[in-house]
Amino acid sequence: MIAEAHNLVKHFGSVKAVDGVSFGIRQGEVFGLLGPNGAGKTTTISMLSTLVTPTKGSAKVAGFDVVEQQDDVRRSIGIVFQEPALDSDLTAYENLDFHGRLYKVKNITGRIKTVLELVELWDKRDVPVKNYSGGMKRRLEIARGLMHEPKMLFLDEPTLGLDPQTRRHVWDYITRLAKQDKMTLLLTTHYMEEADMLCDRIAIMDKGKIIALDTPKRLKAKLGGGTILLFDVSDAKKFCSLLPKACGHKTLASGVVQVTSKHGETLIPKLIALAQKKGIIVKSVTMHEATLEDVFMRLTGKQLRDEEGNNKGMRWHR
Repeated sequence: MIAEAHNLVKHFGSVKAVDGVSFGIRQGEVFGLLGPNGAGKTTTISMLSTLVTPTKGSAKVAGFDVVEQQDDVRRSIGIVFQEPALDSDLTAYENLDFHGRLYKVKNITGRIKTVLELVELWDKRDVPVKNYSGGMKRRLEIARGLMHEPKMLFLDEPTLGLDPQTRRHVWDYITRLAKQDKMTLLLTTHYMEEADMLCDRIAIMDKGKIIALDTPKRLKAKLGGGTILLFDVSDAKKFCSLLPKACGHKTLASGVVQVTSKHGETLIPKLIALAQKKGIIVKSVTMHEATLEDVFMRLTGKQLRDEEGNNKGMRWHR
């Protein structure tokens, strides 16, 4: 394992932000960490990256203890923060040159060219960062995180606020790092499509604990075959009372009933027949396969949103 946590606990006064978290991240995998507001996701990442000291428990990254060997951990990881951490008055080249000198990178010029070519910014190397678009800045952040050739890269909401086309470009860079360069990545995101597409495994956190950890495919399979939505149900309350206990169901809005089942396609005609038998009118029905959003909602009862109290100000100094 390139990173592992054992019973990590973090208290902030009387608040237990992280409550006994344990997991391992394999070399070369993209590991997603998802959670609603206050789940403990950011605090967990902060402990792994040495920005916050655990109250209890232990963790290692690249074989180094996050408390006892902080400098070694920091040399082994790269971080792309959610908040911009570039000097806007410097050019892209100057930003990377400064970072390379800070980390005592050998052959800085060659390394700058390599990472800027990776994110397609070599031809913009002498342009001040203040003249970059939001997408270009995110790409430069990724390049900077790779300057010292880390063994593991932390990506905290790497595509937040980007347009769809730029997001796709960032996904391509992340995929290339994972598949071609065998880079280990720890990714946080509030885009379920992003997590589904990029992550080999996903840990879902809520109330300081990991409540699910598996591949996206297996997480969706555990939920069931799909979600059925019945619209304009004349008596939704009565209809729900008639459904078998094996069907997960709830009323989403006036006259709208949601039903989850492992046998969604075969269940639809049975639901319609049941409604007709009881004199209940259903005007339309739709169905979609289980998604990570469905899994997240079922496990936490919440939508995935930006965490409050993000990593603003989370920096270290060497």
